[in-house]
Amino acid sequence: MRELLEAVADGSLSPAQAEAELRGYVTGEAGRFDAARDQRRGIPEAIFAAGKSAEQVVALAETALETTDRALLTRVSESQFDALETHLGERAPDATIDRRGTSVRVTTPHHEPPSLDATVGIVTGGTVDEPVADEAAVVCLDAGATVDRVDDIGVAALSRTLDQLDRLREADVLIVAAGREGALPTVVAGLVDTPVIGVPVSSGYGHGGDGEAALDGMLQSCTVLSVVNIDAGFVAGGQATLIARAIDAARD
Repeated sequence: MRELLEAVADGSLSPAQAEAELRGYVTGEAGRFDAARDQRRGIPEAIFAAGKSAEQVVALAETALETTDRALLTRVSESQFDALETHLGERAPDATIDRRGTSVRVTTPHHEPPSLDATVGIVTGGTVDEPVADEAAVVCLDAGATVDRVDDIGVAALSRTLDQLDRLREADVLIVAAGREGALPTVVAGLVDTPVIGVPVSSGYGHGGDGEAALDGMLQSCTVLSVVNIDAGFVAGGQATLIARAIDAARD
């Protein structure tokens, strides 16, 4: 405790960093940021940008960078990203921004990226599934896993799936995102011996086209797979990260 107080007093530690050390979270005007989640859970807190103002997103990202040297953001709109980019240009011009669709990862030069000896295959049925897959990829890359993207291999033309079978079998864990009837994760899970995480995507026509048909289909899969909620790329990425970390530990 005394060391923390002395560090705050001499300016080598900010109040937010000290609060993160003591409580595990930091409280600001935009809400609380769980700075200790990565150590406690193995997956960092992500800033869910949807429904927040640009100012709130920027404030939470700044808190994340100050306390953990990185920030993960999901469902970021164009206006929110513009505000974030402007703020970082003024306050943290040496920060690195990795934007993938509506997901953003920001790191400072002080961040020490981890490395996992594990590969996560991230598969999409079609182009419309890619933003959800991007969200999963950001989480896995942040954890240090190798990500192998295999896009646009939906079962409407089964040959597209079978053409990539050897590649799919090389992954340690697979995330498979698909909309419409959601058949792709079931097909893939029946052809590989690695864990498969199905992600239903809210794409399609009319009844069930909001992802419910895909979700129901995956839940009723006769081949073994895990299923997350509709469009829940972050959750799938987090689950794959935990599996990849266990594989890395076993290989060590």
